[in-house]
Amino acid sequence: MPTATADPKRRALGKGLESLLPQRPAPPPPPAPAAEPTGKPLEIPLDSIERNPFQTRTQFDEAKLAELAQSIVATGVVQPIIVKALGDNRYQLITGERRWLASRKANLATIPAIVRQVSDEQAMEMTIVENLQRADLNPMEQARAYHRLSQDFKLTQEQMAMRTGKERASVANFLRLLRLPETVQQKVESGDLSFGHARTLLALDSAESITVAAQKVIALSLSVRQTESYVQGLINPETKPKKAEKSTEPEDPNVREAQDRLRRTLGLKVRIEDKNGKGRVIIEYSGLEDFDSILTALGGE
Repeated sequence: MPTATADPKRRALGKGLESLLPQRPAPPPPPAPAAEPTGKPLEIPLDSIERNPFQTRTQFDEAKLAELAQSIVATGVVQPIIVKALGDNRYQLITGERRWLASRKANLATIPAIVRQVSDEQAMEMTIVENLQRADLNPMEQARAYHRLSQDFKLTQEQMAMRTGKERASVANFLRLLRLPETVQQKVESGDLSFGHARTLLALDSAESITVAAQKVIALSLSVRQTESYVQGLINPETKPKKAEKSTEPEDPNVREAQDRLRRTLGLKVRIEDKNGKGRVIIEYSGLEDFDSILTALGGE
């Protein structure tokens, strides 16, 4: 039987139609929909995430950041970050900035994230509280974080303590650091002065005296205990009283010791006037924060 062959005219006709009606290009794939708040971790491109404008942390340890990046390369991001959707497939970081930065160092394309639908105010509060619950913020970063909670959200020290799991006295002491001169605050932030040094220096009554004392503490590498003795010497210089004047310092060494302990604890000027076991305790304060610290130390609200 003859074998069927294609008609040359039909092939030519088909070829002519293809040339007259060129094939349309395939439509581009639709853009990926923005991640919706589900409460479950989603893989979100790192380049789609913007830094948190409410971040209170100003310093990151580069060595520890590099260690975290190496850990992420080995095991991935264990704990998802939290973001809020901005629209147009863009997101804003709420918590987890170290993980986000380390993931960028590790050259990851995406990061596990939980999308939350929150306002700017809620995002700011979540960021600040999350930072305060960490142990690696320096004292000045903590002080500024508490100050923002106080100013922007009108939270009392008691409310701030409850939300961060801290003692109210601790919140008050951090806020008092903001009374330090700017140059001394920088020394606390850099680690040249500890939180204990800073608290002790606040017992001095002027910015100039605090600055001079801080310089000496750093120059001599004084411990906190040595700084306490040095500051007490500045507050109560050992000068012999004139015959016509009566010394204001207690004669009883036990009373003097109690007076010094109160000064160290409160970081304020304290004077005990004692006569045969009776007298009064005088505490001087220069602002509402000092007064609140006194109430806290006494167990008041």
